[in-house]
Amino acid sequence: MIARIIGGGQYRIADDALAHLNQLDDAVVAAVATGRESDFRAAFEALLAAVRSKGALVPPTEFVTSELVLPYEGITLAEAQDIFVGQGLIP
Repeated sequence: MIARIIGGGQYRIADDALAHLNQLDDAVVAAVATGRESDFRAAFEALLAAVRSKGALVPPTEFVTSELVLPYEGITLAEAQDIFVGQGLIP
């Protein structure tokens, strides 16, 4: 899977990392539902960190389609409330 972090590049994610990323995505959805900025920020930063650590950065000269697009790092809780709902971004 190719995941893009808006403003942060694309990462090639191995299939065996998807379950862990899905758990982190679910944690972001739960944190957004609480309405607490600190919970959301911690969960979202953990998701971005996992994408970066488990993924391999796609060189900017390689053009590939992103199957998952994550918001930019500085997204606010209010903005996230429109994005992280239901099953989240990772089905």
